[in-house]
Amino acid sequence: MRSNKENTLAWLMSGLFGVLAGVFLTFGYQLETYDQINIFDKNAMLVMLALIVIITVDTRYVWRNYDLTESGAKLFGIVKLPQKGEEKDLSRRDFFINYASLVVLCIPVFLAEFPGFFVYDAQEELNEVLTRSFSTHHPLLHVLLLGGTIALFHKISGSWNVGIAAYMILQMLVISAIYAYVVTFLQKKGIAKRARVLWILFYGLFPTIVMYTLCSCKDGLFSAFLLLITVFLVQLVEDQESFLKNKKKVVLFVLSGVLMPLFRHNGFYAYLVFVPFALFYFRKKLKPLLLSVLVSPVVLYLAISGILSGVFSSEVTHHQEMLTVPIMQLARVYSYDGDSLSAEDKAVIESYIHKENLDKYTPRVADLVKVDFDNELYEKDSKSFWKVWFKVFKEHPLAYVNAWMLTSYGYYYPPAVINVYKGNTVYTFTYDESSYFGYEVEPPGERKSLIPAIDKLYRYISIGSFQKDATVLHLFFSPGLYLFIYMYVFAYRLSKKKFSRVLPFLPMVLTFCTVLLGPTYLIRYVLYLWTCLPLLTVTGGAVKGHGAV
Repeated sequence: MRSNKENTLAWLMSGLFGVLAGVFLTFGYQLETYDQINIFDKNAMLVMLALIVIITVDTRYVWRNYDLTESGAKLFGIVKLPQKGEEKDLSRRDFFINYASLVVLCIPVFLAEFPGFFVYDAQEELNEVLTRSFSTHHPLLHVLLLGGTIALFHKISGSWNVGIAAYMILQMLVISAIYAYVVTFLQKKGIAKRARVLWILFYGLFPTIVMYTLCSCKDGLFSAFLLLITVFLVQLVEDQESFLKNKKKVVLFVLSGVLMPLFRHNGFYAYLVFVPFALFYFRKKLKPLLLSVLVSPVVLYLAISGILSGVFSSEVTHHQEMLTVPIMQLARVYSYDGDSLSAEDKAVIESYIHKENLDKYTPRVADLVKVDFDNELYEKDSKSFWKVWFKVFKEHPLAYVNAWMLTSYGYYYPPAVINVYKGNTVYTFTYDESSYFGYEVEPPGERKSLIPAIDKLYRYISIGSFQKDATVLHLFFSPGLYLFIYMYVFAYRLSKKKFSRVLPFLPMVLTFCTVLLGPTYLIRYVLYLWTCLPLLTVTGGAVKGHGAV
């Protein structure tokens, strides 16, 4: 009976993975090619059905063979993965070797991109500090850290580049320390030397990761603290008593839980939703200390963010940040099916979203549409907004689905070319073939490359034709590929009822869910899909005979 139940659950989980993979691949192709999904295309629906069946059956077959063999002890037969009972005693020396290696690997890119990638709202955040005019549109802690560091070193040196470089070095040291801790943790769990080298090179050389280690945007630090939370949760799940006895780890966990949302607001909502799941999981062994450890980050975040907002008299966050999806849905219908709207409905829509912004509707990015949303009117009368939204939804449901999926499919369709800013002119260039990464140095900074060859490579990957030229290699630079890896691994673990192997990743999963409601799809919003990847090899090594998946 038990075997039948396990087999049924395995089919359900492989079926879930098959359905998600088939839907993502089919709809992703349609959105990438035609800017819309077409559920009435019989050929596409047959292809989707075939993909679902093939992926489901193949996944179940692979899992069955995996369970019957010991091949899971190695990753692709190359890198030995950790097994239960193989923990090693490591000294601080191991951590500092990993740390120094990561810093050394970053230095050539730093010199090539000197003073660093000062981009993605960097100038705006710096100006907030220089003008003492703050808002909560950008996380205040990041604004103060970035702007304060740059202003201080500019005052000392008289050079904006020196100020920007100082901040980049500070950020690089913090992020590299977290990466070094993760690699050291993997060593402690028993990975081989080759695996240690692999992950150090991954964190220190893989362009997608290094870009944000040396980028001024908040996403690098946010993803690093989310990674730190994840690795601490792995340890907490494995041995609650040992973790809670270690005061340093407890303090660092709480600190990470506070800093993560302070660098990006959606991290707070993700962690807030995570807490009930964690409390339920630990319900049979829920000690007062564990309860306080899990809940403290929520309380401290609310207190600190409230104090920062009060002290710096910052403006209230604009509603359009939370209304991105409904704004884009109304804009799509207005732009593509405006003749079907009544004069009254058009007038209501235009009262919240200015006509000139509605006319700038582009399918894959919401910035130009939502920028002048009438927040005062929404605060006075949000009911009218939602009334017209629901009315239009009833008449154009598929347009609403398309509007939402077009701003998010790049996260779950591996071949997607990330070029959402095509045609947009920034300070030093116009996006044309790619907007994979911002690349530039915004004023008052100025790029002074000391290693032009590396600079040329990063420009090619960031805004060049790399995604089109290297279609296979590009997959490793795509969030969609990593999402498929996580879905596959999590589905397998759930089929084995190994919830302890999924729980540590729940904050990351919930954070990913929040970006699906965001203004567009960019790598910077999902960097953690790369940085958390090495931890997948560790949390699976605890079951005898089941390898490391």
